[in-house]
Amino acid sequence: MRFVSPFALWLLLSSLATAQPELIGHWPLQETVDDVSSSRLKVQSTGVTFEATGPTKQIAKSARFDGLQSVLNVDKSTALQLSTQQFSVAAWVNAADAAGDVPGDLVSQYDFATGTGFHLGLYSHGGVTNSQSNFRQLHFGIDQGKTGQSQDAVFTDHGRLGNAVYVFSLCVHNEKLYASTCHAGENEAGHVFRFEGGEQWTDLGSPDKANAISAMTVFNGSLYAASSKYRLAGSSLEESRNTNFGGRVFRLGPNDQWIDCGSLSPETEGVASLVEFQGRLYAGSLYKPAGFFVFDGEGKWTACETPNGKRVEAMTVFNGSLYATSYDEGSVFRFDGAAWHEAGKIPNATQTYGFAVHQGSLFVSEWPQAHVFRFLGGTNWEDTGKLGEELEAMPLLVYNGKMYGGTLPQAEIYRYDGPNSWLKIGKVDHTPDVKYRRAWSMAVYKGRLFIGALPSGRVLSMEAGRNATYDTALPTGWHHVAAVRDADHLQLYVDGKMVSRSATLKAEDFDLTNDRPLQIGMGAQDHFRGNLADVRLYRGALSPEDVMKLASGVSSEVPGKSPEK
Repeated sequence: MRFVSPFALWLLLSSLATAQPELIGHWPLQETVDDVSSSRLKVQSTGVTFEATGPTKQIAKSARFDGLQSVLNVDKSTALQLSTQQFSVAAWVNAADAAGDVPGDLVSQYDFATGTGFHLGLYSHGGVTNSQSNFRQLHFGIDQGKTGQSQDAVFTDHGRLGNAVYVFSLCVHNEKLYASTCHAGENEAGHVFRFEGGEQWTDLGSPDKANAISAMTVFNGSLYAASSKYRLAGSSLEESRNTNFGGRVFRLGPNDQWIDCGSLSPETEGVASLVEFQGRLYAGSLYKPAGFFVFDGEGKWTACETPNGKRVEAMTVFNGSLYATSYDEGSVFRFDGAAWHEAGKIPNATQTYGFAVHQGSLFVSEWPQAHVFRFLGGTNWEDTGKLGEELEAMPLLVYNGKMYGGTLPQAEIYRYDGPNSWLKIGKVDHTPDVKYRRAWSMAVYKGRLFIGALPSGRVLSMEAGRNATYDTALPTGWHHVAAVRDADHLQLYVDGKMVSRSATLKAEDFDLTNDRPLQIGMGAQDHFRGNLADVRLYRGALSPEDVMKLASGVSSEVPGKSPEK
């Protein structure tokens, strides 16, 4: 028999012991916000109430988060210093439906100044720039603020989409990424492509005869796409000889067949954007005459009023209202479901372009100075700075803790690091001998930020930190969600099943130590809107069996059981 020294035996037993997950925070959220783990972490509650509804018979109550101000701030503690260690987060989640707000963040601990920490959130991205690119999709990310600090981000080129000159929109649906395009040829029409990985795309054809498919969104579980006769001269390119009007909306049906859902109106040349608001699908006209329409069933679009006859372009939902940009003036407009209201003019802007919701605030981009402004309420906006020396800021999107923006004329990508601080991290179109290059469309897919460009017609992607995303809409109702950082990957689970796994990571590359509080119900995008129960934080990686026990309600058998109160 081989002799094992006492020290070696101690080391082996210690490693086995530390491999077991340790429950360092447990918030049942039944009647109080108290942490019932042995850590007894102190919690500051704002706007959180309790309801007699829960996910299981054993967990019969839950905490209600209003999406406006509700948050639990867990005081700083050495127990919350995750460093390079493995950890796990688990919770029962019931996100509100698409009444008029983004779902928001679930659990986070992140230092925005240094870009260090982790996020677990349920993300929707509207107004990017023509599309709602992501809808109710889980995102689990970690970072140590390295991207852009010592070198530019590394972009992966996923190729040109056919003969496209313009990647108008990106949209994620049912674990697939879709891209829509504009083509310049006389006999060419806009296409929709589905990403198959690498530089491989499946061409889903041309739903319409117009030269562009300009907008996409997901509505009632289906992918919708809209067409436009895009005027390429607006990007200082030669006009397309394809004179067919767009202005129609299509739904992707079985066997990748396009179903015609009708024209907005005979006068509508193109569709600027599509968005879901209060359970209905809305569309705006790209060119004059201004038009704003609601979908009333197959083939039927009903005209609604426009704000003082102005066009509504990029559209997104925020805090119960629909917000819209305009190419007719540098303003933002707010729609409450019945009427439009002035939400303020952007100083020195003549056009407004894209939206993002970041850290609980609405942001908008503009032309002709490439500034981004933060909404202060009413009609007031605050300037957050200029993107380099560019002329136009277009898409905005929140990805792994930070907000990113794309520009014209150099198709550059910038990251928002705080007031008046936009860091250039790269360029996505290098077409020579053209006046304008645009970084126009964005989406988050498979843990990466994807960007569509003009005039190259190419799609590129980058990763900041390490990320796992569930690339499909989380249904309404109660679901168990778990996020796990193990030795070399991030994992996401929904209802006990692993639904996403990140690229490989090295533990030493991601030290998450920071001095920020742990937040429940708030993070990089917005306050959570919905109900939470049985929120848990573990030091160590939960096994698939552990996660399944939690999702099945057999929590008494999970390592790190909380003590009885």
